[in-house]
This record gives sequence, C-alpha cells and structure tokens, in this order.
Amino acid sequence: MFEKATYLISSPSYNQCPKPDKFEIAFIGRSNVGKSSLINMLAGRKGLAKTSGKPGKTQLINHFLIDEEWYLVDLPGYGYAKTSKKTRSEWAIMIEDYLVHRESLQIVFVLIDSRLDPQKIDLEFINWLGENGVPFALVFTKADKQSINKGQQNMAKFRKVMKQTWEELPMFFLTSSETGHGKDELTEYIQTLLEN
Repeated sequence: MFEKATYLISSPSYNQCPKPDKFEIAFIGRSNVGKSSLINMLAGRKGLAKTSGKPGKTQLINHFLIDEEWYLVDLPGYGYAKTSKKTRSEWAIMIEDYLVHRESLQIVFVLIDSRLDPQKIDLEFINWLGENGVPFALVFTKADKQSINKGQQNMAKFRKVMKQTWEELPMFFLTSSETGHGKDELTEYIQTLLEN
C-alpha cells in the first residue's frame, strides 16, 4: 500500500503547511508513545520519521507525501516534553489550529500506550477532538511489551471509560512497531478511507 514515502516539509504553523489539495491523515499521541516508529512501520522505511528516546522530539507539523497521492502528517506529541511552559502552549495552539482549520484533514490517529490504564491527558484530548468535530481513531502502541491479552484488556478499560461520555466509539487498533502486529488492519482501514 505505501509504495513510496517521501519527507516533504516541516511547518511551524498550519498556515505554512503545503496547499491542502491532497487527502491528509495525521498521527498524534503523548510524547514517547512510539509515534515515529509506527509511521516508519506503516511506510516500511526505518528512518522516515525521526525516532528518539527523548520525549518531545517532534516539534513541527511534518508532512510526508505517500505514493504521490496523499499526505501522512506527524504532529508534535502532547503532554510531557522537556520544554518550557511557553513552548508547550505554543505547540498546543499550533496543533489545535491545524486540527480545527485544516480542511484536507480526513482523520487523526490518536496513539495510546497499550501498557497503561486510561490516562486523563489522553481522555481530555479525545474529548476535545469530539467537541471540535475532528474525526479520529485510536491506535494502541507497544503491544509487544506485554501479552496481547493484557493490551486488549487495557483497550477494553479505555472503551468502558469512553462509554460514560460517548454515544458512539471510534475504531480501535492494537499495534506493535517491533513485530508489525496490527499493521495490516491499520493499512486496510486507511485504504478504505482513501477509497471513500
């Protein structure tokens, strides 16, 4: 599916992103959730998105052109990053502007660490997406760090918490960038979105 992936541009604001003339799919998650690794796994290219052991490495809106047809967008993580409060609030504004105003954005994949119980910061972000009418799906990462069963239990806990406030739940995926678990399901889902 991802025959060709090319890094295009890193933008400090949504106004400076490429022309919104192509279908766009964005990835976001808490700092250090494994976002760059997941993007590299999907693209089948190790060094496409820069991975780092340090949280908060992605600081700009990164566009990758996939198969000359659509954009994959790597957004800065939310939550912990060793940066000043001022920088963090600038990131928040940049991300919110992009998510709300980018007309070519089709869906946001929100990445969540499958090893953790539901985190307040993730739930708050998801609720914000809902309030602003931004379509999203949930991708649980690092499935290889524990049993698949445990990952599925944590996903079930997440669903349970969401059901308290959400009438309809989004799509859920369990993935591992190390083993490739969930890659086929995720790429098929993206393919369906592209075709529709």
